[in-house]
Amino acid sequence: MSEKSGETAVRKKAGGFFARLGSKISALFSGVIHGGIAPKLSCAFMGIGQILQGQIVKGILYALTEVLFVLFMVFFGGNYLGKFLFSGHLGTIEEHNVEVNGILEPVAGDNSMLILLYGIASLIVVILFVTLWVMNVKGAVENDADLKNGKKLRTLKQDAARFINEKFYITLLVPPMIGILVFTVLPLIFMILIAFTNYDYQHLPPKHLFDWVGLQNFANLFTLSGTSSFALVFLRVLLWTFVWAFIATFSNYFAGMIFALMINKKSIKLKVLWRTMFVLAIAIPNFVTLLLMSKILDSDGILNVIFGTHIFWLSDIRYASIIPRIMIILVNMWIGIPYTILMCSGILMNIPDELYEAAKLDGANPIQIFIKITLPYMFHATGPYLITQFVGNLNNFNVIWLLTGGGPGDNVLYGAGNAKSTDLLVTWLFRLTTDNNPQYNMASVIGIIVFVISASLSLITYNRSKATKNEEEFQ
Repeated sequence: MSEKSGETAVRKKAGGFFARLGSKISALFSGVIHGGIAPKLSCAFMGIGQILQGQIVKGILYALTEVLFVLFMVFFGGNYLGKFLFSGHLGTIEEHNVEVNGILEPVAGDNSMLILLYGIASLIVVILFVTLWVMNVKGAVENDADLKNGKKLRTLKQDAARFINEKFYITLLVPPMIGILVFTVLPLIFMILIAFTNYDYQHLPPKHLFDWVGLQNFANLFTLSGTSSFALVFLRVLLWTFVWAFIATFSNYFAGMIFALMINKKSIKLKVLWRTMFVLAIAIPNFVTLLLMSKILDSDGILNVIFGTHIFWLSDIRYASIIPRIMIILVNMWIGIPYTILMCSGILMNIPDELYEAAKLDGANPIQIFIKITLPYMFHATGPYLITQFVGNLNNFNVIWLLTGGGPGDNVLYGAGNAKSTDLLVTWLFRLTTDNNPQYNMASVIGIIVFVISASLSLITYNRSKATKNEEEFQ
């Protein structure tokens, strides 16, 4: 499939989705307008239609849902939702002191954090309520049509039986979907919206308010002003993040492939022993290996003691911190190559021997055989793995943080952004939220940038890889 035809297919699918959605909405309104009194009353009072149609229990449940929603909005959600959506500010009254009998006593003001958090939660509740309202109206319309056609309405017991039998997948999916909504969607929306506020050390609730600033944080990230601006720090960290991800991914990949080719050669003996040794390396948790390596490579560590040197392997700031960066890459190879060896070994065993024999008969040398047969086969089988590893290395927090903590520090090149020489975007993001002068708004902006980069690279490279375009080529 060509790239142009793929885009056309996506447009057709999107157009078809909106066409179906519009058709369903039109059918629902038509059912309400041309139906009896029950569907019309259901639009104003949930459950009334079902009660009039004889589905008493279902109607009462719908009615209770509406009552609970109204109570929630009146006594809790409406206040936060109003401040979140309509006031234009995340609070107007800061915490202040009031003199009572000559004594200053603190009086609580608005809490921007709670306004934002509860405002989002209330908005989600409204969306869920609207969904239930649509189900209520749709049910009343369907019941009205069934009664006109002389059909008998389903009882509550029959509806429950449907969700245990033919629609059991919905019953199973509802609990995890609620969990995703509460523990993933809500925090994700909250953190994205933080990027559009001035939430930092000077605006920490509940003592101080923070407010909307629009795209100002994004402008600060991409505006070059002076030789040590925040934007320049971002570009330096971004460049090192890509360099690190590229070298870390392909060094592990090609080194692991070479070792796997060596182990799988027919002349090599004790293949089981070599593979077992690499499995033992994998059995040790990565964070243990990284902590051990940080101690070995310390300025007073075992390596310097053995060689009688005093080299700052992980903290040398000279030459743009080239030594710490090289050591990080080497340690990452130490913990990453065994995984690639085991993966490549399995793939190499499945390459037909006939391909190699035919190539030798045609006079191909080992390098040509590797380039024309082994490498294409490996790329085809491991394309998704490479994409996953590259994106994973873009966000490889553990290796950087446990070895160097993002250091060494260089206030000349990185001081404006409070970053360090080996920081990736993800470790810099963490530093911006945990240092003495936190900048939660800029950390949120960087988090959005990391997501956009990771998602774009994953989608583009995966859709353009042969593993998806020519799935049957090597079968």
